[in-house]
Parts: sequence; C-alpha cells; structure tokens
Amino acid sequence: MIKPFFTSEYVTLYNHDCLEILSTIPENSINMIFADPPYMLSNDGFTCQNGKMVPVNKGKWDKSKGFENDTVFHEEWIAACRRVLKPEGTIWISGTYHSIYQCGYILQKQKFHMLNDIAWFKPNAAPNLSCRFFTASHETLLWARKDKKAKHIFNYDEMKGGYFPEDKLKKENTQMRSVWSIPTPKNEEKMFGKHPTQKPLSLLTRIVKASTSPGDIILDPFNGGGTTGIASTIVGERFYLGIEIEKSYCELTKERLGKIIKGGSPFGNPGAYPARQLA
Repeated sequence: MIKPFFTSEYVTLYNHDCLEILSTIPENSINMIFADPPYMLSNDGFTCQNGKMVPVNKGKWDKSKGFENDTVFHEEWIAACRRVLKPEGTIWISGTYHSIYQCGYILQKQKFHMLNDIAWFKPNAAPNLSCRFFTASHETLLWARKDKKAKHIFNYDEMKGGYFPEDKLKKENTQMRSVWSIPTPKNEEKMFGKHPTQKPLSLLTRIVKASTSPGDIILDPFNGGGTTGIASTIVGERFYLGIEIEKSYCELTKERLGKIIKGGSPFGNPGAYPARQLA
C-alpha cells in the first residue's frame, strides 16, 4: 500500500506516478477530474517572463519523447481516468495547441462525450519575443462527460448569477459563455513558490463551482502546485485527491494548503474521508 504524502480531513496527496495511483482507485468512484498534463514544451527555447527572457525548460517531466510516444502517454492517463470516473462524472483537460488536440482526439476515441471547449483568455499574457507570429494569449480547456446518456453536474444558476470580478467579459446575470477572461496567478498565490505552469485560483474555483456538488470527490492526476486542491478546499465540502510525481511540488502544495487548513478543515466534521478509502 502506497502511503500518502499528506492528508487532512478533506485532502489526500500522493507523491507518486499517477498511473500507479490511479490503478489502485476503485472503478466508477470519482465525480470530477481536472487534469493539466505536461505540454511537452521543454525544448531549450526561450520565453518572456516579467519582462525578461527566460528558458522554457520546466523539467524532465515536460520534455517531449516524440509525437507517437507523447500520444501514447496521453492515451494511458486518459484511459486510467476514464476507468475511475463515475458514469455521470466529467473531466476537464487544459492545454495549448502543443497538446490539447491530441487530448481532444483521445477523449473522442475513448467514447467521452464532449460538453464544451473553453477559451481561457489571459489579459496579462507575456509578449511574443520573436515578433514572427501572433502573441499567444489563451489556453484551451476541454470539458467532457464519461457517459453520453448520464446526467452530469452543471451548476447553471451559480455560473449565470455568480460574482466573477476578475472576468471583464462576464456580464452580470447573463449566461456564462465559453470565453473566460482570467489573469494569470496573482503574486499572493506564489508566496510559497510557484509551479512553472501554475493555474490561477480563480480559474480552478470556477471549474469546481460549475461542475461539482457538496460531497463530491475531485481528482487531479497532475497536482503541480496544488491549485485544484486549494480551490476544492475554498469552495468547501468537496474531497480532493491529488497525485504529483515531483516531491518539491508536493511540499509546495502542503505549504499552500497549510495556510488555509491550519490544522483542521474549515467545513466542520463530515465523518470518514472517502478519498482515503480509495487507496
């Protein structure tokens, strides 16, 4: 039995390969999955960050092994996620054109039912250094349901009437559209350090609010800096299961969660924690 890296009343985090942990989770047991898989962009190039030229290399986990091998990688983890999702469960996958089309193809190949593709517009995106093509200022989020005939969770009223001050495109009391304007992570979200592909808390909070209910189990097979777990904790009454292969990012997640949890859940005592029973 693999020991968790960190546990609290509502959170379990593993420092391990996601395929191994996913293989231990019972079939049809997870309500929602958010996955931000490697984009395979660490190719010794450069990008702009805070006005400075910096390498794009993020780590061994982000190095491409070639198109065919990268596709096999995506097929394996998506299949493992499909097995553990409930029939009405949904999966979110984030990415850029380097990876998202592979993931979209595989979702359809594995009989997922596509619900939406969301364009996450970054109003403060980094400039294009080469000036040879359009400045990349968005990422794509795919949202799909495991079983086309099942009824998935979508909290329509909360998305229509909710308060989203960071999104300049969202008009008050109107339907939430598929283009979201959300800035990149704020400085306070990086106070303990940052993951190189860290997502803003407001993005994950919106996803959790939109597609889960109290008592649901949320899984992130590529935990990174733990933003999905933070969002699940802040929204409340959701159970989070994170998997991260890099120990340093598990430490980062633990510190971030510790700031919120402070030795106990802010949501009361719901009894036994289902995610702990999964492993």
